[in-house]
Amino acid sequence: MEETINLRDLMQTLKKRISLIILITLTAVLVSGGVSFFLLTPVYESSTQLLVNQSKSDQSAYNNPGQIQTNLQLINTYKEIITSPVILDKVADDLNLKTSDLQENMTVSNQNDSQVVSLAVEDQDPKKAVEIANKTAEVFQKDIPDIMNVDNVTILTKAEVGEKLTPVKPKPLLNIAIAAIVGLMIGIGISFLLEFLDNTIKTEQEVEKVLGVPVLGSVARIGDTKAEKKSRSIEERGERIG
Repeated sequence: MEETINLRDLMQTLKKRISLIILITLTAVLVSGGVSFFLLTPVYESSTQLLVNQSKSDQSAYNNPGQIQTNLQLINTYKEIITSPVILDKVADDLNLKTSDLQENMTVSNQNDSQVVSLAVEDQDPKKAVEIANKTAEVFQKDIPDIMNVDNVTILTKAEVGEKLTPVKPKPLLNIAIAAIVGLMIGIGISFLLEFLDNTIKTEQEVEKVLGVPVLGSVARIGDTKAEKKSRSIEERGERIG
């Protein structure tokens, strides 16, 4: 006999295991919230902006589309140079840091067709993130004329410590929301797995479904009466004495 699963069976399974699903979901939410709020260290981000423009020695090229296009093409090269050891080694020496740590916590990006390059630094100390970002921008601006034989980089804005500091990670609310969804999915999955592995028959409806015949009657289980319990207790005492 081919077994089929309909929506009603699925809903009954979920209803029967609803306590388990809620328990797993709440556990996931509590664990995620506890880890996000109490165990993970907040990380702050600070950024500075660099402007790649015309050569300072050729101010007439400002309105030259060809010069602007050349600057845009150089931006990808500049992004690689900023995060290279030739720049970060000097920054690390000045700030007593490791070059590898700077590379891991630094991001260089720019918008499409934009001559503005954003240099973002993440650190557990917001003041330190500001110091690293500004120092890297200064070293890059100072050394790029010798590296590329051009002088077309300007520091547009410096990184500053804001009044209201908000960590960029962790994001507790986002982590809790993800944990709730994952916990719900795990709970539902375990519920269906337990239902699939449970091959016992508990109700008359299940008997009819398995055997394909109607149930004519059932025998109810009757508990022991008080007299029977008392008689059984006396018999057990007599056996102990004997």
